This record gives sequence, C-alpha cells and structure tokens, in this order.
Amino acid sequence: MRPSQVQIDFGSLPETPLRSPSSEFEEISYPTPPLHTIIPATARTDDSLPLHYMQSAEDTSTRRRVAKGPGSSGGFMSGSGYDTDALLQYNDHDHKDGHSKLRPPIGGRVSSGRLHKPYPTPPTSISDFIHQNLEHLPPAIYTLLSCWTRFHKIGLADIVVWDEAHFGKFGSHYLKREFYFDVHPPLGKMLVALAGLLSGYDGNFEFKSGEKYPAAVPYVAMRVMMATFGVALVPLGWYTAVELGLSPWACHLVALMILCDVAWLCISRFILLDSMLLFFTFTTVFFLTKFHNQQYHSFSFDWWLWLGLTGISIGCVTSVKWVGLFVTAVVGIYTIEDLWDKFGDLRMSTRNQLRHWSARILCLIILPILVYMASFKLHFLILNHTGPGDAQMSSLFQAHLVGNDFWKNPLEVAYGSKITLKNMGWGGGLLHSHVQTYPSGSNQQQVTCYHYKDDNNHWLVLPRWNEPAYNPNNELRFVKDGDVVRLQHPPTTRNLHSHPIPAPIAKSNYEVSCYGNSTVGDVQDHWVIEIVDDIRQGKKDNVNRIRSLTTRIRLRHDILGCYLSAANKVLPQWGFKQIEVSCVKESDPDDIHTYWNVESHWNDRLPPGDVKHYKSPFLRDFWHLNVAMMTSNNALIPDPDKDDILASHPTDWPWLRLGLRMCGWGDHQPKYYLLGTPLVWWGGALSLMVFVMLLGTYLVRWQRRYVDMDATGWAHFLYVGKVAFYGWFLHYAPFFIMGRVTYLHHYLPTLYFSVLMFGHVIDHCVFSARWKEKTKRVVFGVATFAIVANFWWFRGMAWGIEGPVNEYWGLQWRKSWNIYNA
Repeated sequence: MRPSQVQIDFGSLPETPLRSPSSEFEEISYPTPPLHTIIPATARTDDSLPLHYMQSAEDTSTRRRVAKGPGSSGGFMSGSGYDTDALLQYNDHDHKDGHSKLRPPIGGRVSSGRLHKPYPTPPTSISDFIHQNLEHLPPAIYTLLSCWTRFHKIGLADIVVWDEAHFGKFGSHYLKREFYFDVHPPLGKMLVALAGLLSGYDGNFEFKSGEKYPAAVPYVAMRVMMATFGVALVPLGWYTAVELGLSPWACHLVALMILCDVAWLCISRFILLDSMLLFFTFTTVFFLTKFHNQQYHSFSFDWWLWLGLTGISIGCVTSVKWVGLFVTAVVGIYTIEDLWDKFGDLRMSTRNQLRHWSARILCLIILPILVYMASFKLHFLILNHTGPGDAQMSSLFQAHLVGNDFWKNPLEVAYGSKITLKNMGWGGGLLHSHVQTYPSGSNQQQVTCYHYKDDNNHWLVLPRWNEPAYNPNNELRFVKDGDVVRLQHPPTTRNLHSHPIPAPIAKSNYEVSCYGNSTVGDVQDHWVIEIVDDIRQGKKDNVNRIRSLTTRIRLRHDILGCYLSAANKVLPQWGFKQIEVSCVKESDPDDIHTYWNVESHWNDRLPPGDVKHYKSPFLRDFWHLNVAMMTSNNALIPDPDKDDILASHPTDWPWLRLGLRMCGWGDHQPKYYLLGTPLVWWGGALSLMVFVMLLGTYLVRWQRRYVDMDATGWAHFLYVGKVAFYGWFLHYAPFFIMGRVTYLHHYLPTLYFSVLMFGHVIDHCVFSARWKEKTKRVVFGVATFAIVANFWWFRGMAWGIEGPVNEYWGLQWRKSWNIYNA
C-alpha cells in the first residue's frame, strides 16, 4: 500500500539582500544551525539580568547587541566598541531536541559584560533617589557584614602574630625615618607606617614574634586600619560581578564567597601587607571591567577615567608586592586582544588606531611606572637616616643618609688606609672575614660577603711583601691603577689569599681565604688593582687614583689571574648563610659581581672629603634597590638544613591539603590557623575544571555545526571565562617555576579568580539557563546555606581558637591538616 503523503515545512530562507560594494557587514545567505537551549536575547527575563540594567518589559527587545556572523571570534573585545540595536530574530516554533532556530544576524558585533544603561534623570524626590539606588542596597548590607566579620574580636590576641614580627617593624623604621631594606616594594610598608602614625604609635617597639604588646602600642587600631582593606573586598567583588554581566543570583554568591572565606578573613585581621595586596588586585579587576563596559563610547570622560584608574591601580598593586605583576599580565592580555580586534576593524581610521594605542601606552604603561617610581621616591625621602639594612644600597646612596659619615671619607686612597670594600653586584655586601674556617678545601679562614657593618669588614691596604708603604721621605703613596697590593684583615691580622683549590659552592672558581699574619705570607696574597671607571670622573682614561665611593675597581690575583667575585651564592649554615666570595677564572669585563668600591675609608694623615663629591641620582638608586630586592627575593629558597612546617607546595593550595599555624599552639593563648573555607576553595577549583569541559564541549559541537548559544551568549561566556581563567592561571602557574619558598597565603590573590569563575559557571549553567524559577531559588538557597554554614563551622580559625584546640570537634576535615595537637 502506498503510504499517505506527508508535507514537511522546512521554513523559508531568510530574505537577505545582495551585498552591495559598500556593505559594512558580511551577509550569510543560508540559515544557521539550530540553537541550543540557552535563553536567547529576546527571551530573557528581568530575573536573569544584573540590577545595573533592569528594564521594563517594553525595553527587553533592546538589551543585547549581536554578532557579525557565525564566524565571529568572541574575543575579549568582540564588538564592545560598537553600539547597535540589531537583534537576533528568535523563532520558538518547532522547538525540538533542545534546539531552536534563529535568523542570521543583521550586523553589529558581539557584546560582553554589562551593557551600557543611560544615566537616569536627576531625582526630584527622596523616593526617586531611593528607587534609583536600590541596586546598591545588597552591597551596602554585605559591606556592613564584612565590617562585622573583619573587626569582631580583632584585639583578642595581644601578642605579635606571625608576620606582624616582620611587617610591623616597617612602621617602626618609617616613624624613626631609618632606612630599612626589604624584598617588597615600599607602598604597603608606608601604609603600615601611616596606620601606626594615625594610631599614635611612637615607633619604639621591636615586634618580636610572640611578644606581648605593651600598653603604649595601639596594635588594635593598627589592625583595624589594615582590616579596612579587607572590608572593601566584599563590595568590590559584588560590583565586579555586576560589571561582568552576571545575574543577581551569581552576584550574591560571589559576594558571599568573599565574605565567608576564612582565609581572606584571617589574613585581613593582622598588621600584614596581604590585605592591601588583595585590595589593589580587586580594584584592578574592577576598574578593568568598568573600562570594558565603556568601550561603546571611546575617548569619553568615563572611558578615560576607568582606563586611568586601571593604570593607577596597577601601579599600586605592584608597589605593594611584586605578585601584583600577575594581575598586570591579565590587563596586558586583555589590552593586546583589544588592540588586535581594533586593528582588524577596517572602518576605524588610522588616526583613531593611533589614539587607542597612545591611550593604552599612556595609561597602562607610563602611568603605572610613574606610580611605582613615585612610591620609591617617597620611600627615599622619608627614610633619610642610616639604619639596619642600608648596606644593601650603594655606597653613594648611604653617604647622604643622616647619621652616616661616608661623605667625610678622605677622597683618595693611600697605602696604610683602613677601608671597607663593597661588592657592586646586585645585592652585594661588604668583604668580610671571621675566625671560622672552611670545613673542607684549604681549611683556612673563611672570606664572605656580609650585609651588616662590623669590624670584621675592615681591611688594611698594604703594598706587596718586601715593599715599603711610604716614600723615602715618609710621604704617603696613593693607590693607583695597576698597583699590586696586599689586603690585611685587622681583627685576625691574616691576609686576603687565593690558591688553586675549588671554592666550596662555585666549584669552577678558586677558593678565597685569609692566611698568614703581619709577618707570614706569600705571593698568593698579592692582588692587582684594575680601575674600571669612576662615577664622577668618567671612563678609566680619566682616572689614575682610587677614590672613595665613586671609583669602581676589580681585584685580579697576581699569580692565578682570577678575579675576586661575590656572585650571590649562599654558603650553608657553617658559613652563616653569608655570600660566598671566590676567585672567578673568566675575565669578563662586564661581570658586575667582580666590581668593588671603597665604601668606608679611614686615614688620619688625609683630610676629610666633601659631600659635594658624592651625589647619587634617583634613577641609579631606584634601579639598584629594585635589583637588590629581586636578588634577595630569589635567595628565599627552601633551606635543606631545616624542615619548614609552614611552607607548602602550589599543588597543595586549590584543594586545601595544608593549613598554616600563625602563632603558638598553647592552651592558654588564642590560636589562628590560616585555612580557607573548604567549600569556597573546592568550589572554585571545581568550577575551573567545569569551565574547561564546557568550553571543550562547545567547541567540539561547534565543529559539528551545532550552535549552543547565540553570538551574544558566546561572547559573554568567553569574556567572563577569560578574565577568570587567565587571572587564575597567571597568578597560580608562576609559583611552579619559582625557586623561592612558598606558603598558603600566596594563593589568596589567585583564589579571587576561581571565585569569579564559580559565579560565572553557576550563572551560565543554572541562573541564566532554561530552568524554572523555583529550581533557581533552590540552587541559590542550597549554595548560600552551604557557604554560610561552612564559614560558621570554621570561624574560630580566623577569630581565634580559645582554650585547648583538641576540645573543638570536627575541624580536621583532612588528615594533612595539623590543627589538633598530637
């Protein structure tokens, strides 16, 4: 039997006009593949949009802009510079297998983030004002809750907790105006000092770890000021989520996760730099998202404002800790893709292209550098007195510190002078010796580089053996280029010496030691003076005699031909962790570790110098300090002689394998344990994996010509995902290639991006998807309850565990946590 005829209607082809030579957009003359169940632009409801752009039902048709076509890139900047009201035309009939049909886009480009909403008219009454600002009510409530959590019981521990022993000293040195060297840039330290100044601290407490604060130290007020930076994290997280275009549900969850994370809470409650680092990391991301949402109106006042604030925030975050360079990299990647996208826009004039490039260079490169340099200039102006650690700086810099007498040094060095020699390598110290001997090799007296001043850094400049120190008329002989000298260590009377024995650390170099005495020695004690140049007099051709502070010299061994060097190799404990001094065989005239200068100079037969001969330019000091900081930072490597129970590996962080005891663990003191809220950390880590799987799934399906979302949804999915994933990866991956010791708190800036990713993923999969409102409310309620309950369970780790810790049941969720006493 012949079956009955069935008529199948495949729909009519869209009526697309032929492309004219002046057409601005590519036109597609065939229907696009089916659309997945993501809510199309025209079908979204108010509940799925952030409060910033809630509109009436009549305006829902203009909420979204659309893509150029199915092949649009969906990058960071996809179409964000254009404002068009062209919409995807959604057809909901024949909705089968979770797919829907849509007509081809009619031009425009993909948007992402929160779209622009026209500014409201000025309020004419209090009710109008309240109505226009209702969107700020949730973050205001969260800010009040943040104040409560950050300030609650903040003065419970009246002892110096953890790194307060380190960072609290900054306030003391700033208030005394003593120069103090540290591996971190100065902005955070200056803010700590400002907190101390505003609190009435006089700078006379040493901040020894575990020591009880005296009544004269306003430690509670200082902690409150530091915690204020932690308070601001919560509203910043909320507004960043809004600017990213997340739904109100997701914005609430992001704010709650920031509010309820115990690690962020704990680290914010003490006199540390981490709360400031987190604050400026959050502001950088927030300003970047604000700038992104102004791209529809380039070069407007708001556009310049948020671009400039992004640059200032970059300068601030890098001026607190160099970890801020990681969020700078996020801004850099965004900017590169932004400019690349604009470069491909053939409608943009060359003049506008150059304006965009110039604006980015000015605001995102020059402005941050100026902010960073300004913090160092202020640092030098405040710390203008000599203090511990100033030996890390150049001799010329130290000459201008109040309390330093370098500028009184006799100008030219003569035989019989007592001197100190400073290595001019980055982070180099003073040539030093002590009575201890090498445990192997020659077993002679050790020679090292030491950063602190004492008598063991002093050396007498003497002529070679059997040569007089003075002329026949008892006149002084000045040390000149090419002279062969002997350097004697006055405390032990031994001579600087080298011989063909391998150095203890740098085995390819010769060992340097101290040998003999005032009457016993040999030709292995002879060193040839080679003048490199003089900072004031210029090249070597203009210099004949050695001058204090300004003349750079090299010391070549007269017999072996090697050069005295201090190349930042750290000796083991038997060498007191000081810098190894060796004799390098290679003659590299550019090796700065073989450069030395005379720092201190004493000779009663010579007149004192004049300060006008010793000037140190700011840029030289700025560069020297930054390289010294980098060198010292790289030297913070794990100590093989110690078992650091506080240290952890980056693989331990996302899943909270280890916590960190921040103080003593006695029964009669409050105890603080640095550990994140497990559900916040684990949820963030899991969301990163889900995002990668979603992205892979969408790309595979796209290759098979499935379209799982419209161009607007795809652009938004990629934009938020890139900000969160790039931010997480760029903050996390570098710790795997660092040689320095790492701790759990190094993950705290990274955690922010996993929280943003959690908000993005749950928003994409639940709150902005085709689920019933009841389902969304259930998911939101369960997530909110779990986060708050998990925080409340572990709150004592941040607020202080009082009494015996073993009496607190149920805190050790992982066996690797060392919360309980054995």
